[in-house]
Formats: sequence, structure tokens, C-alpha cells
Amino acid sequence: MGLLDNKIALITGGSRGIGAALVRTFAKEGAKVAFTYRSSAGPAEALVTELGENVRAYQSDASSFDAAAELIKNVTADFGNINILINNAGVTRDTLLLRMNEEQWDTVMDNNLKSIFNLTKHALRPLMKAGGGSVINMSSIVGVIGQAGQANYAASKAGIIGFSKSLAKEMGSRNIRCNVIAPGFISTEMTDELSEDVQKKYLEAVPLKRFGEAEEIAKVCVFLGSDMSSYVNGQVIGVDGGM
Repeated sequence: MGLLDNKIALITGGSRGIGAALVRTFAKEGAKVAFTYRSSAGPAEALVTELGENVRAYQSDASSFDAAAELIKNVTADFGNINILINNAGVTRDTLLLRMNEEQWDTVMDNNLKSIFNLTKHALRPLMKAGGGSVINMSSIVGVIGQAGQANYAASKAGIIGFSKSLAKEMGSRNIRCNVIAPGFISTEMTDELSEDVQKKYLEAVPLKRFGEAEEIAKVCVFLGSDMSSYVNGQVIGVDGGM
């Protein structure tokens, strides 16, 4: 028996990094999983081959309102319903505000914040039809404490927190819970590209003195997606090693 048996999860940005760990972990716990990718067709197809018939990949742009509507339509047609939505897709365009241009700001806002409106808006009716469910939004420690050179990213991730707390209040009476994960420094392809000196500097701020693993984010999401968290709503859970 898995913690997510008989549940259907939709995970955006699921082909790599934290998203791929989410897909693997949710499938292991018994969920049927739909996940999206925008351009990483090869990794997405490999993940479907690895995990089998209860996992399907969909090419979709989360920043597009119309694409999000089409995605929800397709997922509900293929799986019957949605019980869990994880808004994980996101991008960075890091630079100091003095150098930041409008495109860098808009790209991050559209992919990180507007995308959550797009997907959640269209998923609410299927969640209500299912009798309730769990929305899990991926923020960041940067959305809580800020970070030089990431004003656009920090603003988008802070916006996710406000959005989620509001949604939790709006939809609680419909048995739809909404919570936020705020990861710290997690080992992914992005952190692997950092120099040893930069990694050492980041680790000085982490009491556990190591980067987190993507699977450690996924385990908290399993808790939030499962019935174990049935009275957890409107919360921001930091998975950051104590930062």
C-alpha cells in the first residue's frame, strides 16, 4: 500500500531536477501521475519509459493561460480526474536590479507566478468534482528572505506565498487545501554548475552543512498530497536545512 494509492497527481515541470524526483516518488507511493515539460522531450520520454503506464508526459507551457486550460482538459480526459496539483515549473533570470531589463522581469513573473494562477484556476473544478484535494505550490527560501541579484525571482516566489494563503482561505470549505514548499539549496543540475567557492559560501548559511536532495522535497510533497496532512492548510514549509 502506498500513501498515494488511488490518487491522480498533476506535476508541472516534471522532467528534470526536483520535478523528476516528484514524479518518481509519487509513482512509487501509488499515484497515477501526469507531468509537464516544455522542451525536455528526451528526459520526459525516458521518465515515462522508466515508470510505466501510470505515468504520462504532456508538453505544455505553464505561462500560457490557454495552454493550461488545454492541459487540464487533456489530463482529466486521460485520467478521469485530478486529486493533487503541484505547481513546480519555474525559471530564473538572475541579475542585479540596476541591470535587469523588462523581459527578464516579465519572463520570471510569467513562468513562476502567472503559471500558478493559470494551472490552479483551471484545476479547481476538477478538484471540486473529486470532492477536494491538495494544491502544492513550489516557492523558495528566496521568497522568504530575499537574495541580491534575484529581485524578480524573489518577488515571484513571495507572490506564490500570498496567492497560496489566499487560496487556502477561499477553497477550504470545498475541502481543497493549498500549501507551499520553500526549498533551500537543493542539489540539482543548476547547483552542480556552481563553482566550489560559491558552493562553500552557500553552505556556510545552512546549519546542516549540506545541500538538500530533490527526494527530500518530494517526501514533504507526499505528506502534503496524502491524507496524513488532512488538517494542514495555508502553510509554508521550509525544506532548507535550517536556514
